[in-house]
Amino acid sequence: MVYAVGVLIVLALIFGPSLWVKMVMSKYSSEMPEMPGTGGELAKHLIERFSLDDVKVEVTELGDHYDPIEKKVRLLRKHYESKSLTAVAIAAHEVGHAIQDQQGDKRLAIRTKMVPVVDKVARLSVAFIYLSPVIGIITRHPMPFSLLLFLGLSGFVARMMVHAVTLPIEFDASFSKALPLLREGKYVSQSNEKAVSSILRAAALTYVSAALADILNLGRWIVILLRR
Repeated sequence: MVYAVGVLIVLALIFGPSLWVKMVMSKYSSEMPEMPGTGGELAKHLIERFSLDDVKVEVTELGDHYDPIEKKVRLLRKHYESKSLTAVAIAAHEVGHAIQDQQGDKRLAIRTKMVPVVDKVARLSVAFIYLSPVIGIITRHPMPFSLLLFLGLSGFVARMMVHAVTLPIEFDASFSKALPLLREGKYVSQSNEKAVSSILRAAALTYVSAALADILNLGRWIVILLRR
């Protein structure tokens, strides 16, 4: 019974944030004809307003994000073409990242440098983890297994470091950049500010579930290693 409750708590911690994010985004995704523009139009307007001359806006299938390397705000088509609170808030959030980039935010610069390296380490770490038991069986010695597993765990640790850097950047983009500019520019009505705050909070928390999943996987493999 205690074990089952523990499993449910762990699952809630891992999948809860992701489900909440999807629920909030869906809740405020209805079209609002009274909106002055779509998410894509707002993004372009804000880029012009803040003189982000090198930044472009485009549609993507890979999730809403700002690419600091190519200087592009990328929005899902449903957000690029929609006049909804979700579309407008997401567009402002991603432009918030572009503003961070313009202002020379050191956290964003660090994350940008870390991501390519961490992606390579993560791919290698998966291979090391799956190779470790095979090498252990072949060599019949615990050292190669432990070494490969340790190298495999480094991928999870590296990703957790990226998440640790990412979360403050996301909250800054939502509440120090996007919300003030939406409020001051009167792009959304005062009656909708609470809803917009919820959407921006959800946008900032999109990485939490991934971080929690990495922590769970790290803990699981550490238990396996300690049992050897």
